[in-house]
Amino acid sequence: MQADIGILGFRVMGENLARNMESKGYRVAIYNRTSSVISDFMEGLGKGRNFVPAMSVEEFVNSLSKPRKIMLMIKAGSTVDSTIEQLIPFVDEGDIIIDGGNSNFEDSERRYKYLYEKGIYFVGSGVSGGELGALYGPSLMPGGAKEAWESIRDIFRAVSAKAGENDEPCTAWIGFGGAGHYVKTIHNGIEYGDMQLITEVYAIMRDVLKLTYNEMGDIFEKWNDGVLKSYLVEITRDILRTRDTDGEPLVEKILDTAMQKGTGKWAVISALDEGEPLSLITEAVYARVLSSMKDQRVVASRMVPYIEKSFEGDKAEIVENLGKALYAAKIISYAQGFSLLASASESRKWDLNLGEIATIWRGGCIIRSAFLDDIRKAYDNNPELSNLMMDSFFNETLNDASKGLRDAVILGVRNGISLPAMSSALSYYDGYHTDRLPANLLQAQRDYFGAHMFERLDRNRGEFFHYDWSGEGGDTHASVYSV
Repeated sequence: MQADIGILGFRVMGENLARNMESKGYRVAIYNRTSSVISDFMEGLGKGRNFVPAMSVEEFVNSLSKPRKIMLMIKAGSTVDSTIEQLIPFVDEGDIIIDGGNSNFEDSERRYKYLYEKGIYFVGSGVSGGELGALYGPSLMPGGAKEAWESIRDIFRAVSAKAGENDEPCTAWIGFGGAGHYVKTIHNGIEYGDMQLITEVYAIMRDVLKLTYNEMGDIFEKWNDGVLKSYLVEITRDILRTRDTDGEPLVEKILDTAMQKGTGKWAVISALDEGEPLSLITEAVYARVLSSMKDQRVVASRMVPYIEKSFEGDKAEIVENLGKALYAAKIISYAQGFSLLASASESRKWDLNLGEIATIWRGGCIIRSAFLDDIRKAYDNNPELSNLMMDSFFNETLNDASKGLRDAVILGVRNGISLPAMSSALSYYDGYHTDRLPANLLQAQRDYFGAHMFERLDRNRGEFFHYDWSGEGGDTHASVYSV
C-alpha cells in the first residue's frame, strides 16, 4: 500500500510533522539522507505505526501514491535546490514538491517557475509553531502552483492548528509563486518585533523597577489573561519562573547575545523595496545585531558614567503603563507588517486576503495572540483598509494605550535603558498621525544642494519647482524620480 504523502528531511520539524500527519490517519513515507535516522525512528516512536521508511530517494518517491506529494523539511538555501534536482528524475508531471522550510520567497518564486515548466507543481509553504507546533498543529501558509492545493488541502487542514469557536483550520491558500513564504517572512518579522518589545519591558522591570523574577512572572501571567494574551507572553511567564539547579533564575545565566536566521532581515529588505516604513521591525533586527557585539559593549560600558536607575510614583501604576505600552507597540508592529503585506500584494499581484492571514495566525504560530481576531474583523469591515491604525477599534485602543507607551519610553530613556523597538513604535505612531512633518525642510535641503525640486502647498500635487537658493544655480534642476 502506497503512502499518502512523503516527508523528506527527518530532524525535529520533519519527524514531528510526519507524526502529526500519521496521527490524523495518513500513511506517511519518510526519508532522510542519513539512513540511520530513519532506522532508529522505526525502532522507536515509529514502530508499529503507519509509516513507510525509505533508504534512497528513488525508493522514497516510488512509495508514494499519485499525484505524489513530497514535503521537504530541510535547511533553506542551496540544499533545497540540490534536493529538487535529485527528485526530478523520479517524479512525473502533476506531482507536487512542497518546501516547508524557511526559504526566501524570491527562491520560491524561482523554483515555482522552474518546476512549472517541467509540469511539476511547486508549493512554498510557511510552517510556524516550532517543534511542538509541527507535532500538535502548526500554522501553514502554502503558496505556489494553485493546481496543487486541491491535492494537499485536506492534509494541510487536518494537521494544522485549529482556532476560533468553530475550530477553523489555521491554513489557507495564500497565492501563487512565493506568496506563501513571503507571508511567513512577514510573520517572522512581526515575531522579531514582539520578542524585542517584551525584552524591553523586561529590562525596565528588572533594572528600573527592581522587580523579582517571581513578581515579573506574576505580571506576565496577569497580562496573559487579558488583551495581551499570546504565545510569547505565555512563554515569557514560564521563562521568568524557571530556576536553574542552584535555584537561581535560569534566564539570568544566558549570555545576552541574540542570534537570527535571516527572515527578519528579508522582511526589512522587502520593506525598503516596497517603500514601506517597517521601522519597529527593522529596529528589532538591528537590536539583535547590536546584542551580538558583546565584547565591544562590555568595553564601551566602562567609558560612560553609570546612570543610577530609579523611578518616581506608584509601582503598580507604572506596571499598568508598561502593559499598555506593550499592547500599543504590538498593535503598531502588526500595523506595519500588514501594511507591508498589502503593498507587496499589490506590487506582485498576489491578491492577498489580509483578514484570512490574520485568521490562520490565530493558532499554531509563534505570534498567535488574542487581538488577531480584531485584525480579522478590521479587514472584514474594510478589505481596502490602508493601515490597521485607521480602523475604529484600533484607533480608539491606541488613543488609550499610547499614553502608557509614551510614559514607558520616557521612563526608559531617563534611566539609560535602550528601547529601540518601543521608541520606534512611538515615533511611527506620532509621525503617522501628524498632518505636517518637518520633511518640508528636508526637501528644501535636497533642492538647495542637488536641485531635486519640491512641491508647494499652494499648488497642485504633481507640480514640481526649483528655487535658486544660493543665487548661483540658475534654473537648471534634476529630474524627479523615486527609488
